Amino acid sequence: MTVHAILKMGDARLLRVAQPVTHFDTDELHLLVSDMLDTMRAANGAGLAAPQIGVDLQLVVFGTREANPRYPDRPLVPPTVLINPVITPLDDAEEDDWEGCLSVPGLRGLVPRWSKIRYTGFDQYGDPIDRTVEGFHARVVQHECDHLIGRLYPTRMRDLTQLGYTEVLFPGIAPSDDD
Repeated sequence: MTVHAILKMGDARLLRVAQPVTHFDTDELHLLVSDMLDTMRAANGAGLAAPQIGVDLQLVVFGTREANPRYPDRPLVPPTVLINPVITPLDDAEEDDWEGCLSVPGLRGLVPRWSKIRYTGFDQYGDPIDRTVEGFHARVVQHECDHLIGRLYPTRMRDLTQLGYTEVLFPGIAPSDDD
């Protein structure tokens, strides 16, 4: 399959609102999902949204079957293809934690997210997905779905003094050009 270039912060395409997927289980959709998974894995990403490769569709992929070198101390998140997602916070509790983004390379920021969410949507075959998650899994889903509404994590931050270079903030993290 194909590894795509990942758009970087400043590219106006990252600010657009993505359109719903209307046709499932098509060759075109399966190819896009495969390309997105290859692109995410090549960049050691925890997730990737279609807008990050210039595709204006409500489609995200996330998760891994093994430890991610960019997030070595985080729990595994099941590999998931999520289309037309809807996120519902299950209470008002939030957690601040550090996030990076393949579209904001080399930086990490302290970002508030809901602690526990329910997310629904569909996989590439049109089968429904309905999960209740918390912690890092919930954070990854919220981060990726923000891309579908044209938001990058720095716009969620409450304190920009908590934005810095990964190599300075976390010197033990494996370096990556696409952090």
